[in-house]
Amino acid sequence: QVQLVESGGGLVQAGGSLRLSCAASGLTFFMYAMGWFRQAPGKEREFVAAISSSGGITFSADSVKGRFTISRDNAKSTVYLRMNSLKPEDTAVYYCAAGRLRSDNSNYYYDADQYDYWGQGTQVTVSS
Repeated sequence: QVQLVESGGGLVQAGGSLRLSCAASGLTFFMYAMGWFRQAPGKEREFVAAISSSGGITFSADSVKGRFTISRDNAKSTVYLRMNSLKPEDTAVYYCAAGRLRSDNSNYYYDADQYDYWGQGTQVTVSS
């Protein structure tokens, strides 16, 4: 049984930092690309960042470029999202996802439908 368990969310002031973790089990972690998505109340889920199975390729949304960094530790079956300079508009539930993507084309990483497994989400709230 595949499980993705996010942690590290919480309440932080604008300008602060958080590091999200997503621990995976029940899958061959190093074979999966990993992504972070988020969903704010009343809004659609949106892509945040993704990383290839080897960790050699990363993508991030324009809204978080230069502030968020995705990384992974295949030995620990864990993916991370370091979030700096947080803004109130970053407030959302953050989900990690795992997928056996067909290509390293960025379109695959950005597309939530390409991911096979999802975590339950962790709340991030940024106060102004």
